[in-house]
Amino acid sequence: MDLLQWALLAGGLVALTLGGELLVRGASRLAVRLGITPLVIGLTIVAYGTSAPELAVSVTAGLAGNADLAVANVVGSNSFNVLFILGVCALIAPLAVQRQLIRLDVPVMSAASILMIVFAWNGQINAIEGVIFVVLAVAYTWWLIRLSRSEPDQGEAEPEEGGFWLEHRLWGQLLLIAAGIGTLTLGSGWLVDGATALARSLGVSDALIGLTIVAAGTSLPELMTSLVATYKGQRDIAVGNVVGSNIFNILFILGVSSIITPGGLNVGEHMLAFDMPVALIAALACLPIFITGARIARGEGALFLGAYLAYLGYMIYPYL
Repeated sequence: MDLLQWALLAGGLVALTLGGELLVRGASRLAVRLGITPLVIGLTIVAYGTSAPELAVSVTAGLAGNADLAVANVVGSNSFNVLFILGVCALIAPLAVQRQLIRLDVPVMSAASILMIVFAWNGQINAIEGVIFVVLAVAYTWWLIRLSRSEPDQGEAEPEEGGFWLEHRLWGQLLLIAAGIGTLTLGSGWLVDGATALARSLGVSDALIGLTIVAAGTSLPELMTSLVATYKGQRDIAVGNVVGSNIFNILFILGVSSIITPGGLNVGEHMLAFDMPVALIAALACLPIFITGARIARGEGALFLGAYLAYLGYMIYPYL
């Protein structure tokens, strides 16, 4: 692969990270202005903002007819989010888990993962199933906002100290959101082009590239956001970001991608038999871990991280 393709791949990752940061900054400040609680900010505004790279990449790949990359990006990102991001963050500091996550959000994440496999069982996620996904995404978001408004005892979201002056004005927040979306769209095109060229030059399938390089690359905003939130002691945002992103990835991103892709999204046999079950197991594993002590301890974080490294090793071993 020539230097230009490497530059596209690297430039795409940088642009996605920058775009995600701009989008999260603007959206987070806007959410505070609207009086949404910290957990719901993590589950919605921050989660959806950091998932914008996955949305941009999967939609771009779908429009280009590259269904393998569109699906693998979502499935790989979900496994990365739970196993790698929560694993690393829990190693830094044990993560407290609110009851809402145990009662509502993790079960929704698990149910969405199961529904993804059910819809893909015939080897395809079609447009009608995509519409069902999108409707469920809208309903879930509406319910979260309503729940936040009806439970003021969870505490008000407080604005972060610092930041530059633009973040503290409404028009500035909207400008940051617009700039983030634009940067993400540009970066997604570069990343898809670079990743496709990399797959061809190494003789590696688009699905594997999507599950590894693209999935990890588009999850960098989630990783950075959760790491920063962990360091600042904002554990609700750190955990809510991951859970909310995974729900958004399946319901909205797969939904929209299957609607706009001609003929729907084709799902490969290996993806259905192995990679989707791994993402499902990761989602299901959250519930017993979250329930025991209402936190993710360092030992459990190490277990998550070890599981992801084993999964990654299994995927790339045949190409070594």
